Amino acid sequence: MDTLININRSRTFGLAKFCLFVAITLIATAIPKYLLAQSPTSFSMTSVVIETRTDAQRLTMELAEDAGQHALGLMGRQSLASDSGMIFVYARPRRVSMWMKDTLIPLDMLFVRLDGIIESIVERTTPLSLTTIRSEKMVRAVIELNAGTAKRLGIEVGNRVIHDAFNIAK
Repeated sequence: MDTLININRSRTFGLAKFCLFVAITLIATAIPKYLLAQSPTSFSMTSVVIETRTDAQRLTMELAEDAGQHALGLMGRQSLASDSGMIFVYARPRRVSMWMKDTLIPLDMLFVRLDGIIESIVERTTPLSLTTIRSEKMVRAVIELNAGTAKRLGIEVGNRVIHDAFNIAK
């Protein structure tokens, strides 16, 4: 009987150790990603001007320029200041695919061609979604804003974005 009790205790203790190991591993891998996402010093600040039909909207942006910054984006953020956002600039025009995994706030995404013209807009993306959001054509940049900002400011496909990333002949 004592042997049977010892075997049961051993199994229970082994299962408890395994569960503790899994929990620690999950926490250890999640914390660095969360802390990295909260780091406001990871991005330079810039501004963009979007010329709408009625006026020009100046927005403050965090600038994501390299692959590491592109991967980090706005994930883990609890909020985003009004009339601010992030601009993802790519070295060359390309078709861009993004998702909302680990992004906690809904966004409007503006896909911008090399000449600064907005080629498409995806409004009110779903937080934490794994659905792929793609540009229809080649783009130089993507601008992410709080959901509803594009509509509120009158930003539409065909509007021009003024920023150093775009070749605009004057």
